[in-house]
Amino acid sequence: MTIEMTRTRATQVPDERAAGAREWAALAVLMLPVLMVSVDNTVLSFALPAISVDLRPSGTQLLWIVDIYAIMLAGLLIAMGSIGDRVGRRRLLLIGAVGFAGASMLAAFSTSAEMLLIARVLLGVFGATLMPSTLSLIRNVFVRPADRRIAIATWAAMFSGGAALGPVVGGWLLGHFAWGSVFAINIPIVLVLLPLAVWLLPESRDPEPGPLDLVSIALSLVLMFPFVFGIKNLAKHGLDDLTLTSFGLAAVAAWALVRRLRRSAHPMIDLTLFRNRVFSGAIVANLLSLMALTGFLFLGSQLLQLVLGLSAMDAALVLLPGLAVTVACGFVAVRLMEYISVRVLVSGSFAASAVGYAVMALVGHPSVASVGIAFALMGIGIGLAETITNDLMLSSVPASKAGAASAISETAYEIGAVLGTAVLGAVLTGVYRSHLTVPAVAEWGKRDGSFETLGGTLDLAAWYPNVVGDSLRASASAAFDLGVQLTSGVAIAIALAAALVSWRTLRDA
Repeated sequence: MTIEMTRTRATQVPDERAAGAREWAALAVLMLPVLMVSVDNTVLSFALPAISVDLRPSGTQLLWIVDIYAIMLAGLLIAMGSIGDRVGRRRLLLIGAVGFAGASMLAAFSTSAEMLLIARVLLGVFGATLMPSTLSLIRNVFVRPADRRIAIATWAAMFSGGAALGPVVGGWLLGHFAWGSVFAINIPIVLVLLPLAVWLLPESRDPEPGPLDLVSIALSLVLMFPFVFGIKNLAKHGLDDLTLTSFGLAAVAAWALVRRLRRSAHPMIDLTLFRNRVFSGAIVANLLSLMALTGFLFLGSQLLQLVLGLSAMDAALVLLPGLAVTVACGFVAVRLMEYISVRVLVSGSFAASAVGYAVMALVGHPSVASVGIAFALMGIGIGLAETITNDLMLSSVPASKAGAASAISETAYEIGAVLGTAVLGAVLTGVYRSHLTVPAVAEWGKRDGSFETLGGTLDLAAWYPNVVGDSLRASASAAFDLGVQLTSGVAIAIALAAALVSWRTLRDA
């Protein structure tokens, strides 16, 4: 068991210094960028209805506004980790924090869907500079393995908890301020982070880094963009020529990237890590657990506000118990690993996520209670999975590979976040669009994409305070309910498949 191995190593090195107040304060500082980046993955959820009304994006634009942040993170995390090895991890953290604050300001005051999309791209770029430094600095700050284990559990809990915290923070802000406040909140956090990071965090860098591989960076981005676009286009237009072309381009980029990495003397991604069955299984589990979470938040936030009629703040409070469960289970996982096989725990975590989605799928017309219960059940699974998989990834590779393993772990997290919105969001949007009945008198709304999102449809229905508006609202609600049920069915299938994969790959963990 990983925990027991760590304890053995700790007893073999008795002279390792226990962490003191300064080290734990440094951990608290490192949690600020972790929370900021993970919260930004999901804080947009409750702002989507307001953005739909204010900026009037098309359904495709709305999905890209959500997805592009995680796409940029996923494509650039490993590259930024390599840059941090050269310029210094603390220095990269500080540069990224300043850039993140500037991009947040641009997003907060966006006046068009295109402007907000650009801001989200920049947030992803600078967010990618923040994350690689966190685990690397934790390993430098905490010398004793027992302390480092607790620090990594805290990191994992804040990572998954931050994703769950996003809608709660967003709901509170939207209850008091305009939708731009969900981005502006990053600015005071950065102002606190900068002086504390200079004071408490040590600088570290790789004394013998390999050359920066710009070609591999470009190929990773070429792989991500057409892959996600292909998923979106598949949901909207089916398996047409554009969908096939997108998937084909992604496949070619993937082949070229793997080929280059295998031949490189200093690869950006060490592919030999994936020969470790436990490492690969933990990566897949990590990715799929985030896919389930972000997909739920995409549909749940709209369901609570637009269908059930809650304010943003009240909707956030519905998810608060699930947030508490997610964070608590992250820390409980450390103790459970001493008594229960990680194979059982990780597989069981996906079973809990499947049960959460089953609640959404089987209740018919969802209620406030059913959404809250479903999210709490998912919180059990996500809290367990994120802590355990991150521990497995770091402990299943040699110490010299820990930096690469950390970057791959964070990349898997972001790819999971992308796929959660891209796959489950595309299913929801596709079902909604295909089952929405539009009265003939309101057909003009199709020209500006008003009927591609639930928020846009309900806003347009307000223009018809008569039977037309009532009919449009009823059809939108029914179409969205059906979309939630079918999307939940897809999520259940994914969760059960993930449980099976974890059971098979983590036999030796």
